[in-house]
Amino acid sequence: MKCNPDEQYHRRYFFYFLIHFECRRCGACCTGDPGIIRISGQEIKVLAEFLKMPVPDLTRIHLRPIATGFSIAEEADGTCRFYDQGCRIYPVRPFQCRIYPFWFSQMRSLRQWEKARCQCPGIGNGILYSRERILDMLSQSMDQLESMEDQPPADRK
Repeated sequence: MKCNPDEQYHRRYFFYFLIHFECRRCGACCTGDPGIIRISGQEIKVLAEFLKMPVPDLTRIHLRPIATGFSIAEEADGTCRFYDQGCRIYPVRPFQCRIYPFWFSQMRSLRQWEKARCQCPGIGNGILYSRERILDMLSQSMDQLESMEDQPPADRK
């Protein structure tokens, strides 16, 4: 189900008055509780090229299968496989990482946003994000997730 821009742009959101954010590359979002960082087939190819590693090796060593394709693997403590005193893949990090902290799970309520703000020193600093830009990122995120779900299993290898 595609996001309906008319519907989403006319709703009232807690972020109506804009949000400042700039990644501090501190790793707060890359460490801690385990989670899922979806990575598309195209992003896997770009990452493999960046790491100078064949796609099958990258997939076997650094990714884990999930119902809708692949996720970046994590260490036992929940730390992203590519985080070591900084993101080793920052220039080619997956879309889901690029749009952090503007994840649907964190934008759905002021309470969830405040929880994220307490964990991320970049929230409240840096670039001003308009309501429209935030909604565009959320819409793109949902579209990407839907496109991954629409892939036949053979395309997920």
